[in-house]
Amino acid sequence: MSVASEYLQHSRDSADELVRRHAPLVRRIAYHLMGRLPASVDVGDLMQSGMIGLLEAARHYANDRGASFETYAGIRIRGAMLDELRRTDWTPRSVHRKTREVAEVVHQIETETGAEASDAEIMRRLGIGADEYHQVLADAACVRLLSLTASDDNEEDTILNVADQAGLSPQESIERDGMREALSEAIGSLPEREQLVMSLYYEQELNLKEIGAVLGVSESRICQIHGKAVIRLRARLTDWCA
Repeated sequence: MSVASEYLQHSRDSADELVRRHAPLVRRIAYHLMGRLPASVDVGDLMQSGMIGLLEAARHYANDRGASFETYAGIRIRGAMLDELRRTDWTPRSVHRKTREVAEVVHQIETETGAEASDAEIMRRLGIGADEYHQVLADAACVRLLSLTASDDNEEDTILNVADQAGLSPQESIERDGMREALSEAIGSLPEREQLVMSLYYEQELNLKEIGAVLGVSESRICQIHGKAVIRLRARLTDWCA
């Protein structure tokens, strides 16, 4: 066997070992995403897409990337799953529209008052009752998996992908850095309870039920808090909307 052939065989063996060792990561990420998706979404489809992402990660990973393989693979796995969800968007356009309308009202109130928009004021301006408002919050918690800054016609999972800059042009990298900084500031400006829910969900990767157990409230209440945070962030990131 030639040196080149030996190198290629070693590379394939290394990639196969990475895939075998990190296959459980695909399942964990898939079920984490399922925590905010309707029952109509097939977790098997997510896992299949995630495995493709894992395979791609194993083929392209290099130790000099400055991140562990698990971190790198997690980004690629999530990206593959989000691509699959983007191709088969299950969210009704009416849900996107209502989420955007609430975010616009929140932005108006906070611009006018310089204070956090209260639920009562949001409902008053929208002319809706508590039941409808809470349903909007619940829907907002799963609208396109936190695609906070995109329009209804071009939803992108901007927030969840801010860490992956592979293949970006210099200008795109600068814009992505600015987006990351703006997002960090926006999250830091959220009410403490909303910050905690976002941290537990996106950093600690707890599902809504687990977060409810930690905070001593129902899963539906956590869903509302999560949705409120999503809307508030979208309102505060208006300048990044295309």
